[in-house]
Amino acid sequence: MFQSLLRRSSPPAPAPAAAATSHTGPNLQQVIEGLAQQASALGQEAAQVRGAIEDASLAAQQQAQAVLALAQQLQQVGGAQTGIADETAGAHKAVALVGDAMHAVGQEVGTIVGTLREVSQAAGEITQIALQTRLVAFNASVEAKRAGEAGRGFAVVADAVKDLAARVEVSSKQIMGTVGRLDSRIGALEREVRRDEQRASGDQGQVHRALEQVSDCVRRILEASGNSREVCDGLQAQVGAIEAEIRGTTTRLDATLRRTEQFLRISEQLIETVAECGVRTEDTPFIEMAQAAAAQVSQLLEHAVRTAAISSTDLFDENYRPIDGTMPQQHMTRFVAMAERLFPQVQEKALGQSDRVVFCIAVDRNGYIPCHNQKYNHPQRAGEVVWNTANCRNRRIFNDRTGLASARNQRPFLLQTYRRDMGGGNFVILKEAAAPITVAGRHWGGVRLAFKF
Repeated sequence: MFQSLLRRSSPPAPAPAAAATSHTGPNLQQVIEGLAQQASALGQEAAQVRGAIEDASLAAQQQAQAVLALAQQLQQVGGAQTGIADETAGAHKAVALVGDAMHAVGQEVGTIVGTLREVSQAAGEITQIALQTRLVAFNASVEAKRAGEAGRGFAVVADAVKDLAARVEVSSKQIMGTVGRLDSRIGALEREVRRDEQRASGDQGQVHRALEQVSDCVRRILEASGNSREVCDGLQAQVGAIEAEIRGTTTRLDATLRRTEQFLRISEQLIETVAECGVRTEDTPFIEMAQAAAAQVSQLLEHAVRTAAISSTDLFDENYRPIDGTMPQQHMTRFVAMAERLFPQVQEKALGQSDRVVFCIAVDRNGYIPCHNQKYNHPQRAGEVVWNTANCRNRRIFNDRTGLASARNQRPFLLQTYRRDMGGGNFVILKEAAAPITVAGRHWGGVRLAFKF
């Protein structure tokens, strides 16, 4: 479009017209250059806005996850409180049953006391019978002795009955003593257990006082559990509303992010259109540097395949094998060793051509970086994720919007604006020129050359 404007601005004309045209040409050139500068500034601002929205969207997602976890915990707390309430209600009923059982025991104890007294009376009667039996046996023994030889056998029986009666008397007295002591103890238990009588006398026993205290505690626990359950239900409702609001915010942020991406792409297309018109801008040298580096890498790879330094299959290997213990995650492929041998001569040369160049790297079509610039190509340090993120960018896959677009671009060049994560919460706005790398007509990836504004 701009080329056609340039052509229409300088048609064949007489000398005075030509002078006017020569005057108009530079003005149009200046307009186009100004348009390129404005588009570049627009892209920078769009990248800043996009980065800020990405941060806000990520924060909203993290908040949504935290709120969801809180809601789940509240549900668990509510379930536990319901269980506590159920168990407490059961305990309250159990205490009431214990009280009823104690009352029933009191009645049974009274029955036992009555039975024991009957046993004591029976033992007393047995004692009296034993005394009478002993007296009768004694009299019989006296009469047998008077009878002489004829009453000897009867005397033996009378003595045996007397001894037996004596033992019965002793046993009866022991039974009476035992029953007396048992009667005393059960009587005390009866006085302790009989609730109505104790309350009527105003002197409640220790057992019932303990039961009443337990009952009061259980009742307070039940009330507290119910109150806590109501609070949790209210909190859960509020958390649900917050979660819904956060999800709505995340959805709106995602929609805004997609619109800013279109906005950013428009600014990039404006810059590309200006460059394609043949008008040199401040971006032109970097586009040419990326194209030259891509051509050199293509030649090196074609020569490596042609000389059997690497097979075509290994060169296009996409089996990215994770390297254990790396964070951020690094991967290996079958062409890493060759890339580390061949790529630095091209990448480091481009890096030294301008102090505005931040990096120059060759990536495969999936965004994999086998070998980065030397200042970003260090071995990782165990446990130092922030340092690794900033200084160990080799053997990693960058398949974000910018990285994947540059890796899969097959046009003569691609110009993008984006925010680069330098690690530790540090970001920088960069432009990036990309040019495709081909090997024997097959697209392998691209050169990414990032530079500062």
